[in-house]
Amino acid sequence: MLAYVGLGSNLGDRAAHLLWGLSALSRLPETRLLRLSPLYETEPLGPPQPRYLNLVAELETELPPRALLSEMLRIEEALGRERKERWGPRTLDLDLLLYGDLVLEEEGLKLPHPRLHERAFVLVPLLDLLPEGRHPLLGRTFAELLAALGPQGVWPYRPQRGLVL
Repeated sequence: MLAYVGLGSNLGDRAAHLLWGLSALSRLPETRLLRLSPLYETEPLGPPQPRYLNLVAELETELPPRALLSEMLRIEEALGRERKERWGPRTLDLDLLLYGDLVLEEEGLKLPHPRLHERAFVLVPLLDLLPEGRHPLLGRTFAELLAALGPQGVWPYRPQRGLVL
């Protein structure tokens, strides 16, 4: 199954945290990292905090959605993610955005991600991987959803030291 995972970091060495997260995702059982979007720098939601680096990864996985989400939470925790406040700063944030075209609503797991259509910082990199993609629940294309929001607060990442994923 193809799954799409949003990655973000806004604490410490953001690019290194994203690389660590990608490496951990690629080592999950029955999972292969297929493609990555470009990196974007984005304005944070919530309380005042540093800007994020964000990207989307395309995975091929045989892990069921709940197992994949559990592994993602374990990866966040291993890198020191602390859940102190909603939308607070974090070393690594992993969001399961899509799992094929599956529409699912369970305790602690909703697919597609319930706020995917409200977040330019997710839609912009997702469009890099799925330019013709369509939201499985809303039926609108990701391009239509982004046009309704506008790409404000999302910029291509220009590294200062030459590091590019």
